[in-house]
Amino acid sequence: MDSGGRVPERRGRKARRTRDTLARCAFELVLDRGLREVTVEEIAQAADVDRRTFSRYFPSKEAAVLDVIRGDGDRINRALRARPAAEPPLTAYRRAVLDWLADPVAEPWHLRPRIFDLLVMAEEEPTLYAAYHHIRVDAQEESVAIVADRLGVDPRQDLRPAVAVAAGAGALLAAQAAWVRGGAPAALPEFVTQAFDALSAELPASRQDGPAPHSTTEEGTSS
Repeated sequence: MDSGGRVPERRGRKARRTRDTLARCAFELVLDRGLREVTVEEIAQAADVDRRTFSRYFPSKEAAVLDVIRGDGDRINRALRARPAAEPPLTAYRRAVLDWLADPVAEPWHLRPRIFDLLVMAEEEPTLYAAYHHIRVDAQEESVAIVADRLGVDPRQDLRPAVAVAAGAGALLAAQAAWVRGGAPAALPEFVTQAFDALSAELPASRQDGPAPHSTTEEGTSS
């Protein structure tokens, strides 16, 4: 019986297990001790591999720690592809995010242990935030391609897909920032709704209520 096809399959499963183990060890060690207190060597040792093996899977400890959320952009993009073709791009993006948040199988951030703590840490650690930014950019580039396909346009020539995704992703980022600073892990869906509502409502040209803005005129001068 020919088992030639099974060897690459077994190797693939082993590689996925190794990657998942490294990511899990990085996640747990960094959240327990802090990003700056954990080395790549310690992550590799916890996963029972050497430094060279770690480097085959991840370019940095930040990338390993964040691997736990790398798939979330893919989940949002799958939901975006599934939205009805008649929906305008920004509406489709908003509902794709809300579909992800409402699906317990997709494990949105507010339903997953310690993801809140990870994103709080990302706000405080510049290198971790930079790595997170790269993950976001990768997901947004795929979102732009999906929206362009929905509109039947070339995103290199038509700016609408990029503008729609930038607006939607910006609303999601604003919601995330409010979420991690608010200290309420369960509140993410509420912040997302508020952010997209604010995006769809045009801001007034000037303050409507409350005291007038502080005058830039120098105080204490005589008329």
